[in-house]
Amino acid sequence: MSTTLETAFTRHARIEVPLLCGAMYPCSNPELVAAVSEAGGLGVVQPVSMIFAHRHDLREGLKLIRSLTKKPIGFNAIVEKSSKTLEDQMKRWVDVALDEGVRFFITALGSPDWVVRAVHSVGGIVYHDVTELKWAQRALDAGVDGLICVNARAGGHAGTKTAEVLFEELKALGVPLVCAGGVGDETAFASALDIGYAGVQVGTRFIATNECKAHDDYKNAIVKAKADDIVLTDKISGVPVAVIKTDYITKVGTKAGWLAKRLLQNAKTKHYVRSYYSLKSIWQLKRASLQGMSYKDYFQAGKSVAGIDRVIPAGEVVSRFAQAALANRKAA
Repeated sequence: MSTTLETAFTRHARIEVPLLCGAMYPCSNPELVAAVSEAGGLGVVQPVSMIFAHRHDLREGLKLIRSLTKKPIGFNAIVEKSSKTLEDQMKRWVDVALDEGVRFFITALGSPDWVVRAVHSVGGIVYHDVTELKWAQRALDAGVDGLICVNARAGGHAGTKTAEVLFEELKALGVPLVCAGGVGDETAFASALDIGYAGVQVGTRFIATNECKAHDDYKNAIVKAKADDIVLTDKISGVPVAVIKTDYITKVGTKAGWLAKRLLQNAKTKHYVRSYYSLKSIWQLKRASLQGMSYKDYFQAGKSVAGIDRVIPAGEVVSRFAQAALANRKAA
């Protein structure tokens, strides 16, 4: 009977608990990243959040995290090609992260090929966000080492399939799979590992922690929300994003206008529209998440809110989840 939580994912990430704090804009502040890693999980740096929400130079922000924990951390690289400027900037950020010793990277929203080349050249590991088999196969063709499997219960840009269905669809690919979506408490964490996942990515639960610098209004909204309070809106980025239904959301609706939808479907204009939405969402999410409900904007969250009943330290989240998973293994 195993007395550890070692998996293929923990070996890749060099961590003790198969739990990672998903990269979140604007909630991934350095103190939260460090607290998760120090507790035995994997805190993940989101560079846009680090620089534009929390006002740290990237290199100095990474050094700040290192002053709080010597344990491994991860780095989120958005590889969507809608903006050449952002793509070039992301390449510079990845170089800084590598130079500062980061060796675990999570890519999303595009082809991870250039990240894989850079990270593998120094012996690092790359996982890629996917929502279905088609994107998983493309990521593997680019050389990734594992997959973050984003299901229909995730916050942010959610998938369309259940955790169980997505695992069955991807398990034959031969790489470690990490469950992302719907895990807000210890029981859900243990259940995801029971399905066969090598790890679990958690976002919403870590927003409602002491170390996260999200506004108390945001944390309280998560604590009070039920799964049915999570709705999808395409008014933030042009594609469905999971948010908490507030009076403001009810007032403005959740559907983008007909013109935006038409432009997003056009091969010549979709990249420009996505760039516009990206800039718009960065501003809106920062205002609401860090400055509270007086701005009546958007609080991103997943259906895992159902398992969150109070704000606690991030390290306690990691510890509770680990203890529950170990107890579950011993009972099996």
